[in-house]
Amino acid sequence: MSVLVFGASSQIGHFLLPRLHARGDTVFAVSRQIRSPQDGVTWLQGDLPHVVPPSQPLTSIISFGPLQGLADWLGQAAIQGRPHVIATSSMSAESKRQSEVPAERALSQHLRDAEAALAVACERRGYTWTVFRPTLVYGAGLDKNLSPIARRASRTKVFPLPAGRGLRQPVHADDIAQAAVAALVTPDAMGRILSIGGGERLTAGEMFARVRRSLPMATLPVPLPAWLLKLGRHAAPHLRGPLSRLEGDLIADNSELQRILGVSPRPFRPDMASWGMDRR
Repeated sequence: MSVLVFGASSQIGHFLLPRLHARGDTVFAVSRQIRSPQDGVTWLQGDLPHVVPPSQPLTSIISFGPLQGLADWLGQAAIQGRPHVIATSSMSAESKRQSEVPAERALSQHLRDAEAALAVACERRGYTWTVFRPTLVYGAGLDKNLSPIARRASRTKVFPLPAGRGLRQPVHADDIAQAAVAALVTPDAMGRILSIGGGERLTAGEMFARVRRSLPMATLPVPLPAWLLKLGRHAAPHLRGPLSRLEGDLIADNSELQRILGVSPRPFRPDMASWGMDRR
């Protein structure tokens, strides 16, 4: 196949490119910065929606970037062929729909609007499409959720452990990459929005505890009880959303993913490589 990848330098792209190379695909990878040569990958510099597509016909387009930018680009780019478009959205499209924070409700609406815009753009051009909605993504030390917490604790040797009974389902970036590759050759995935979460549901408190145990150095655990977090919601309005979600479930139903693509994401068993610490 001939595959164009947006967000190739992201944490999902980090795992996707080797998978595509192993299949023998011709890969064009887009990045904002100039990248070093890589076996089996032709790097293009640019950003949505201003990227000039390759001159040869494309079999597939995979994007881990903003959905609206992708939809806008698809509407005007001179693309050869009729590619299958695979993109990631977020489970925030559903989990933040009823948030008590107006900005989070707006984000949820924006994601759903962008998903719809992508579907319309593809259908107008005669392209097929698949959208994945992942839960919290980890795996390459490039995420903005758990990796900063892990790295901060590694520097300070202190690990705050907030209480939280809400369920979490962290999904490894490589499992999303595997799902994207599977969608390339699975007709039943076309025209679908598929949720994808990790292979295990655990409480928010246990999730943070496992992050701490995965670190290669000892850290001092500092429990943050529920009453203190509740106080923090009132004292720091900008933390109201994240703190309130500690008691809510942020999970995904993987049944369609498993039935259609045969992908079963791994349980949450992080190690120091999950936070990029093996590259130091």
